[in-house]
Amino acid sequence: MSEFKFPTEEVDLPSKGLIYPKDNPLSSGKIEIKYMTAREEDILTNQAYIQKGNVLDKLIESLIVNKEISYKDLIIGDKNAVMVAARILGYGKNYKFEYKGEEQTVDLSTLENKKFDESKLTPGENVFSYKLPHTEAEITYKILDGHDESKIEAELRGIKKVNKNASPELSTRLKHMILSVNGDSERKTVREFVDNYLLAIDSRALRAHIRDTQPDIDLMVDLEGEEEVTIPIGINFFWPDA
Repeated sequence: MSEFKFPTEEVDLPSKGLIYPKDNPLSSGKIEIKYMTAREEDILTNQAYIQKGNVLDKLIESLIVNKEISYKDLIIGDKNAVMVAARILGYGKNYKFEYKGEEQTVDLSTLENKKFDESKLTPGENVFSYKLPHTEAEITYKILDGHDESKIEAELRGIKKVNKNASPELSTRLKHMILSVNGDSERKTVREFVDNYLLAIDSRALRAHIRDTQPDIDLMVDLEGEEEVTIPIGINFFWPDA
């Protein structure tokens, strides 16, 4: 049987690779992914993956050409860019979704990476600074990647076992995101700060700051009538007939 060569494409990462360690291939600012095949369609319809909620991660893992790269290394913004590229390569650039009862069509090839202030970081380090507007506490934080997401999910599962009614997702994510408070990087200090001293007004400001400044692909689009919405990404994003 003759050998087939999978066609591939390079995807520009919104982070430009600046937050990854220099020995990580992602520091090049690009990632090579292959076109989707029947194997990836099997992944998308795998009920075990769907029930566990990791079907999209399994898809990305399968598409990455360089196996030295772990899909968990990707920060959320870079992963979003990979997912959009994979959708275009797999099913074309036109994406239809329903919004307020009406079908909308978006040309995914028109989406662009958000601009971010590169001067605010040191290349090779995933560390950012922010001064909370109300208490004026100086914090450093990181942008979460797949490894962090796995730790957060495990911690939340453990909390649920102890208290089924508990829902501390927001505070748990902040505990993993914040690296230091006023120069103190002890994890105990950070966790105590989030639980007891991080005011809601500061928490909201921090989340807004991160959302507006972190590297990502811009998923906001203008619909007819000039209404701006965020493109929904789910199973149907990759499986139009689902």
